[in-house]
Amino acid sequence: MPILLILLLLICPLRLLGSERPVVGLALSGGGAKGMAHVGVLRALEEMHVPVDVIAGTSAGAAVAALYASGMPVEEIEQRFIEMDWVSSFRDDPGRAYKPVRRKSMDWLYPVTPGIGVSASGIKLGGGLVSGQNLGFILNELTRRAGLVKDFDDLPIPFRAVATDLETGEQVVIGEGSLAEAIRASMSIPGVYAPVSMDGRLLVDGGVANNLPVSVVRNMGADVVIAVDITDPLMDKDELQQALSVVGQLTTMLTRRNTEVQLAMLTERDIILRPDLDGLGSADFHQAPVLFELGATEARNEAVQLNHLALDEAEWSRWIARRTMPEAEQQRISGIRISGDSRLSPEFLRSRIRQSVGEPLDIDILEEDLKRIYGLGYYETASYSLRPDGDAALLDIQVRQKSWGPNYLAFGLAYEGNFNSDTRFNVASALRMTELNNLGAEWTTGLQLGTHPWIRSQWFQPVSYGFERFLLAGVEYREESFSAFDNAGERIAEVDVSYRQADLAVGFDMGVNNEVRFGYRRGYARIDEALGASLIDRDAIDRGGLSLQLVHDSLDSPFLPRDGYFAGLRLEAERPELRADRNYDRVTTLLIGTGQWQRTGVVGLFYASSVTHGEAGIENARQLGGFRQLSAYSTGEVAGEDALLASVMGIQEFGGPYLPWFMGAGFETGNAWHSLGDANWNDLLRSWSLFTGVDTFLGPIQLAAAYNNEAEWGAYLNIGFSFTRLFN
Repeated sequence: MPILLILLLLICPLRLLGSERPVVGLALSGGGAKGMAHVGVLRALEEMHVPVDVIAGTSAGAAVAALYASGMPVEEIEQRFIEMDWVSSFRDDPGRAYKPVRRKSMDWLYPVTPGIGVSASGIKLGGGLVSGQNLGFILNELTRRAGLVKDFDDLPIPFRAVATDLETGEQVVIGEGSLAEAIRASMSIPGVYAPVSMDGRLLVDGGVANNLPVSVVRNMGADVVIAVDITDPLMDKDELQQALSVVGQLTTMLTRRNTEVQLAMLTERDIILRPDLDGLGSADFHQAPVLFELGATEARNEAVQLNHLALDEAEWSRWIARRTMPEAEQQRISGIRISGDSRLSPEFLRSRIRQSVGEPLDIDILEEDLKRIYGLGYYETASYSLRPDGDAALLDIQVRQKSWGPNYLAFGLAYEGNFNSDTRFNVASALRMTELNNLGAEWTTGLQLGTHPWIRSQWFQPVSYGFERFLLAGVEYREESFSAFDNAGERIAEVDVSYRQADLAVGFDMGVNNEVRFGYRRGYARIDEALGASLIDRDAIDRGGLSLQLVHDSLDSPFLPRDGYFAGLRLEAERPELRADRNYDRVTTLLIGTGQWQRTGVVGLFYASSVTHGEAGIENARQLGGFRQLSAYSTGEVAGEDALLASVMGIQEFGGPYLPWFMGAGFETGNAWHSLGDANWNDLLRSWSLFTGVDTFLGPIQLAAAYNNEAEWGAYLNIGFSFTRLFN
């Protein structure tokens, strides 16, 4: 008996020493920007040496949990979130820099692309306001160090993301695949982000099914659960006075209800943390440092409960070593695979990927290529993932066809009123039919109604998969109004002209920002009405000519550019041999430069158009006047065969990312003449202006006042002014 007692006394301490400590699981709830409070909780847990053995998160909680599970240090997570351009995650458009010049030449006409498609069965709508293209790039970058990990149990900390099956409403626990894609699915807010297709399911934000995944970490083996709940509380009836608050309440009901179910699963051993986030909302991404500190404060307030989970220095050092994952080395690419539901040949996409097989992966170049692929407008998302292949990696390019394609609607609106009798209002719409053959042919038909109506139908036919060479064929009808002046500068006639033409062009893309185009035009102009002096002796004027056009366009916006340049040169010639009534040559150039210092910008512009041989006629006159084209003069008040304009504008931006507004001042000088040879410095008209406005999806809405050298004032309300319109 004494021997047995001694053995028991010896064995028990050995079992205690060898026994594993409790498995600690961390469950992080969703809550938009408030999820950054989770990072502060992690910081405080590390200060107390409290380990996390398994981790799961929903929505924003999934993003934080995944980065921590992948081995990213808390300090780096904080810095990444502070520096991140959160607004870009709610946009799909990668910017004009990734669109071909031919698309840029039209984007000022149709700036509104709301995700509406047309088919034989009727109108089709996209699955969300945002497809998540830019969000995908952000998540790929954040999870780069774990890019080759496919089983989330192989991460330094086993991880699960929670999403919701859109068809059934059931919880979907994601434990393998692409880490970035798992986060993307978990935070796909219904109606905002398009659902994510994964393993035959359409997945949306996990908060709909399980906003606080206590049960998930328990199933992962957690003995003790630390649950961080940032779910919004329900509002009382006094706060439910507006439509948005009612919708928000319904959303909160869904998440609050399933959160309460999860909270009921906690035992006495478990710990619940509720950071005090009163006054902060799910869109307060700019409050990152505050949110970090509020999360850390809540964890420190519960230090008494947490301390019994703390490790000693030696154990903590071993745990930190296991959690740390080094930065991923550049992987050598063993092969490139194109996957997805593209209607076009894989060669179409492969020709746009510059990554070479056998070379290390160049992330920056790859993302540029994917942005250009997305900029074509065919795909809802264009992303990539890596798969282990021995000591190298297989690059998988994944594209997801737009569910509302391949025929898309776009819209535009332009308004200019001078608070007097001169008001110009135009509404435009376009139908773009894409992927019409293996090379990616497109057929675009645009219609504008209003002061200056027009309709144009154009076929775009690439000659190669890469779009470097292409053919354009179009037909067009448009109407314009001209003012004519005598040599003394007096208005002698008002002329309305309609144009009908067919055109054919051969084009060459030299990089995404440069294009050369050689074209032929055949048609006629009809003088529909002339008031004042008789200017022509016929109603219709035959037109036929050749043109050579060179364009560089790297502006980030045609409306309010903050970065980039525009340089355009067009040479035109009409000859009787080309079935034209006129015999003339014209040179037109437009130069635009920008500069930006923090939130202060400068835009400079120079425009000149001159007939260098023969006479172009009234139907080819150039017009100035109106908003930012000698603003203190009415639209068309300055007209002639030749024209010159130079301007400079300073802009100061104000406001936050969701409602930016600006103020500025500008100076413009120029004139129009029968010939530039008649011009002299004394003829130059001058205009000074002050303006303010807000940037919207239609383009800037601006209010301006202008004063000219003839002591005349003008005022404008303008929507949708484009700096490049003088060339287009």
